[in-house]
Amino acid sequence: MIRIWKGIRAGALMIDRIVETFALFALAAMTLIVTMQVLTRKVFNFVFIWSEEVTLLLLIWFAILGIAIGFREKLHLAMDSFTNLFPASWNKVLDKIIGSCTFMFGVYLIVYGWDFTVMMHANTFAATKWPVSVMYAVMPITGVMVCFYSFLELIGVNTVRHKDLGEAGGE
Repeated sequence: MIRIWKGIRAGALMIDRIVETFALFALAAMTLIVTMQVLTRKVFNFVFIWSEEVTLLLLIWFAILGIAIGFREKLHLAMDSFTNLFPASWNKVLDKIIGSCTFMFGVYLIVYGWDFTVMMHANTFAATKWPVSVMYAVMPITGVMVCFYSFLELIGVNTVRHKDLGEAGGE
């Protein structure tokens, strides 16, 4: 059982690294594409027709993946000043309720994100001719990650990878 758990943990860490690396790549690529778009428009009076669509896709993927990373790092808003008024036993129950709601949000992203991705596959973007489903495919991916992180939280596993970020987020 311990070997299985270590394998799951190693796989999760690898997926975390891939997602974080992609998110950073998306942010850097967006910055470069927008800078290139502004320079070519102002200097050469020319715009790459694909630049706006690709930037939009990268922004959406970066932002939606950020939801999962935010859940993992406990960076989302919390009402600690309100919940601190309750006894510790109540806060444990509230944490389980919040974890369950977070898990259900992940399920929602998986189910409806997948449905929407499939539904939009026939449509294409005007400039790149890519299927519009590329934009929505991030929803079920993020849903799986949110479910995984909330499940770990429910069973008592600390998912915070970057202590300085988690502490800034109200830990």
